[in-house]
Amino acid sequence: MSNPFAALGLPARSDLTDEQVRTAWRAIAAAAHPDRADGGDPPRYAAASAAYAVLRTAWGRSEVYADLISQAPPAGPPSARALRRPPRRRLLRSPALVPARIGRGRPLRLLLRVLVAALLGVVAVRSGAGSPAVAGVVAGLGVWLVVTMRGDLAPPPGR
Repeated sequence: MSNPFAALGLPARSDLTDEQVRTAWRAIAAAAHPDRADGGDPPRYAAASAAYAVLRTAWGRSEVYADLISQAPPAGPPSARALRRPPRRRLLRSPALVPARIGRGRPLRLLLRVLVAALLGVVAVRSGAGSPAVAGVVAGLGVWLVVTMRGDLAPPPGR
């Protein structure tokens, strides 16, 4: 399936709501289901069902959208200036987007992860073990938190 958005007749956007995707799938399912008296349209129904399975969650929509964007041919050859350094505005804007990504993502789950990491870090420090072991545990907790928090953040705008 090359474009699940097209299979459901939706625009390729990562900010579609669950309800918009469900409504589009239900409309196609009602018109194309193989159990209809006229036989329906089984290939269209199968394509819509497969697309709905992928697009039914916000995370799935953002992943498919990112895949579509990465497959799109580049607009043209990049200029020499663009190859030299990344735009500063974008670098300065990224930290400003973090609160919005947290708010639109799973903030309670992220808070739970941070609290667990902090609690385990305090337990490691209070345990009285040697400092290299404590440093390793605390560093491991930090790495775990950074690696797993991506799933709790909303995708950045434009992705």
